[in-house]
Amino acid sequence: MRLPSTPAYDLEHWRRQIPLLASHIPMNNCSQAPQTLATRAAAEQYLESWNTSGMDWDAWMHEVTRAKQAFATLINASADDVALFSSVSEAASAVASALDFMRARRHILVSDVEFPTVSHVWLAQQPRGARVSWVPAVDGAINTATYAALITDETALVSACHGYYLNGFMQDVATITTAAHARGALCFVDAYQTLGTTPVDVQAMDVDFLATGNLKFLMGVPGVAFLYVKRALIETLRPTVTGWFGRTNPFAFDARTLDWSTTASRFDAGTPPIMNAYIARAGMEMIHAVGPAKIRAWHEVLGARLIDGGRARGLTLHGTADLARKTANTAFVVDDSHQVEAELRTRGIIASARGPVIRLAPHFYNSLDDVDQALDALAAVAPPAAQGVHA
Repeated sequence: MRLPSTPAYDLEHWRRQIPLLASHIPMNNCSQAPQTLATRAAAEQYLESWNTSGMDWDAWMHEVTRAKQAFATLINASADDVALFSSVSEAASAVASALDFMRARRHILVSDVEFPTVSHVWLAQQPRGARVSWVPAVDGAINTATYAALITDETALVSACHGYYLNGFMQDVATITTAAHARGALCFVDAYQTLGTTPVDVQAMDVDFLATGNLKFLMGVPGVAFLYVKRALIETLRPTVTGWFGRTNPFAFDARTLDWSTTASRFDAGTPPIMNAYIARAGMEMIHAVGPAKIRAWHEVLGARLIDGGRARGLTLHGTADLARKTANTAFVVDDSHQVEAELRTRGIIASARGPVIRLAPHFYNSLDDVDQALDALAAVAPPAAQGVHA
């Protein structure tokens, strides 16, 4: 089948919104998105408010609500189902703190393709009574059927990322969630590597918790993250990782009363990252404007070009070549990924090193020519003879 050479949106318009493209080819969206005119303007909007008003908490809290709503719209949820954090580590820790591991359900089943921070949160629950075990990965992927065999009546939570940070392998979250719920377990999903590149519907997936930050494919910055909590669960959970914004009315300033918001904001903790919320909202509105379905279609074209082009240049792919099971990230095996990343940067290509691989992760604004230039540069700095073995 002949793939299109341009996406179903105005590629040049969106490229003009990213000043970095004048000097570099960003292929590192799995680590950090480039700055855009909109996100810079959002940051400046906050700075101007701070500078001219000194303090405007009503406006700033309104912006936090707008950011929650932008995130909720992306995942087919309500802003009342969303809590705001500074990182996914904090979001996962808040979820963990709401679970009681001193009862019959002490087991946490964790996929072997989680980003370390999420796994570390679950391991840290062991002194609280949790028992952690793993769903093994084989050749950089996991057979979804393996989950059902490992979930038991003692399983409290299944942690299954949507996309593997190392090589872009994408999991069938809906099937995993069905298996978890069949045994009475909850399901936590880290969508950091997928949200912004593919449509995500928490209702269709039936997930209990979904967390992500904004610095990657949501075109934002570090220091801001969101947590979706299924509405039917909210009233049953009492996170002990908490703070004054988790209360029914944070501005009551009642130090002696620990009440709980009736919405997912009960998972909010301290003062939210205001400036980062401004930027996050602007980045997510850009994703809304382009359209996740259109972005996904273009990513499949870019992914095919990366896989086929890498093969033609003798590069060794890490993980699956099945585009239906891949995120926007395509990884190639190299000897010294950090050295390769540095050498690519001298050629104007921004890539992302992780362990044995170099990751090329384009986004909606990248062109086929960007992909070709990145592959040419990679083949030049990491020729096939110097690559490691297939993993």
